[in-house]
Amino acid sequence: MTESPSQPGAEAAHKAAPSFEQSLPFFWPVSAALNLEEDAFRIFGDNLDFLAEAEKLNDPKPPTWATSNKMRLDMDTMRLLDFSDAAAGAATPVLIDAPYAGHRSTIADYDKGQSLVETLMNSGLRRVCVTDWKPATPEMRDFDIDKYLAELNVAIDELGGQVHLVGLCQGGWLSAMLAARFPHKVKTLVLAGSPIDTDAGDGPIKHMAHALPFQTYQKMVELGGGLMPGRFMLAGWKNMHPKAQYLEKYADLYRNIEDKSYIVRTEKFERWYENPLDLPGRYYLQAIKDLFKDNLFAKGRFKGLGRLLNLKDVTCPTYLLAGEADDITTREQVFAAEHLIGTPPQNIVRRLVPGGHIGLFMGSRTLKEVWPDIASWIISYD
Repeated sequence: MTESPSQPGAEAAHKAAPSFEQSLPFFWPVSAALNLEEDAFRIFGDNLDFLAEAEKLNDPKPPTWATSNKMRLDMDTMRLLDFSDAAAGAATPVLIDAPYAGHRSTIADYDKGQSLVETLMNSGLRRVCVTDWKPATPEMRDFDIDKYLAELNVAIDELGGQVHLVGLCQGGWLSAMLAARFPHKVKTLVLAGSPIDTDAGDGPIKHMAHALPFQTYQKMVELGGGLMPGRFMLAGWKNMHPKAQYLEKYADLYRNIEDKSYIVRTEKFERWYENPLDLPGRYYLQAIKDLFKDNLFAKGRFKGLGRLLNLKDVTCPTYLLAGEADDITTREQVFAAEHLIGTPPQNIVRRLVPGGHIGLFMGSRTLKEVWPDIASWIISYD
């Protein structure tokens, strides 16, 4: 909003205007500083630090992997990363199927001391790999779910033909599809925050998927030149909690500007959150219509790699993990799998833990208290 020159005090301010040099935009920090009392310099410095940090949060560097790894495969859709140590032996490998929903797979290996990969390995699972899904390019715009399912299958073959499959978020429904299509290739299945029955519960994602006409999603893909731009999805996620994303985040930053630990943690998270990935338009629209609008997978009417996929064909031991405050994938969408899959009830574990969606994969408390138990559960079937 532009200030009116007729506001009270405007004439006095004009008379007390700084010299020409100080009035130039380039010199505004000097101009401001000259008018401060000595005890206000710290506040002025904090303001400058805040502006610098706010800029970093709005345009951060891409996230990186916290744990050393080597690339086993480089395919069209993903890089298969191997974190296994040299003494891993011949145990069945764990394959973490990271979410492919607009953010990078590094959520599975977020930071030293706050990494799902690290937690599983420290809990006795020495062979751990992750699907590092690639951002979509214009050449990938026609990739569909079958393409991703096929390359996930290739990754499992590369690892020996059978894995303990850990599906995170949207990686969960892809993992469940793989387990339904190739049951013999999945020794155990972990579904963490994974929407298996998208009609279950009463969450905002369910309402959004059904409330917006399919043509709206098609228009976004059209605007993206055949891709679903990550920036569109990021805006949608932020608008689920606008007060937190557009106001409170910056207020918290200002209050904690002198807390270096807070700054480091915030920068780390924003490097992941503020660097969204574009998705292939065909893949995205297929997921919206077939999975979130029509719920075909849960109904046994989704065709994957030439065959209708039936969740009753999933018979391996299965662990279902949901968050109490998860408004991305509600507990009902996760736990509905208990009655849809063919696994005997005694081989199904369901666990509800405090916290929201992202905390299921990288929350310090969940990594410390929950995932070591899941690792022990996996080992019991090895």
